[in-house]
Amino acid sequence: MPTWLKKTGKFLLDCIELYMPMLTFVVLFVSFMSQIVARYFFKPMIWPEELSLICFVWTALLGGLYAKRTGSHVAFTMLYDVAKPGAQRAMRIAGNLMLVSAFVIILVPSWNYIQFMAYKKSDALRIPMNWAYFPFVIFLADMIVRLIVDIVKDIATPGGAK
Repeated sequence: MPTWLKKTGKFLLDCIELYMPMLTFVVLFVSFMSQIVARYFFKPMIWPEELSLICFVWTALLGGLYAKRTGSHVAFTMLYDVAKPGAQRAMRIAGNLMLVSAFVIILVPSWNYIQFMAYKKSDALRIPMNWAYFPFVIFLADMIVRLIVDIVKDIATPGGAK
């Protein structure tokens, strides 16, 4: 694979998994703070709360993709930690297979529902609701690919990849 293609792919993933969540978090924070200032010093506003909620959805879903990339999700691993390496590998494969199955099953219905929500607009900002929930489809697609890569690595590597 050409180097320029790898760099472009990494940049696009960084845009989706790193820069977009940072941007949406900044917008979330500023709109949240403006809502507080307006509530106490001026007339309360509705649009900052709506914008904060939409930005929260974007930040949480796309930020979760970066957490998956870096392996920094919170995990409860008491049983996993005491298991032997072969059992750990089997647990990783089984867990990832269950997640991939669930995500593949809900991918198309989620896409259809998000497309259906295009008719509805948010109350204050008039943003189409399919824009508000679109990161869920990105989340599903990215996680499916990452989980399949993890499964392939675990199956292909004799000791298993962690």
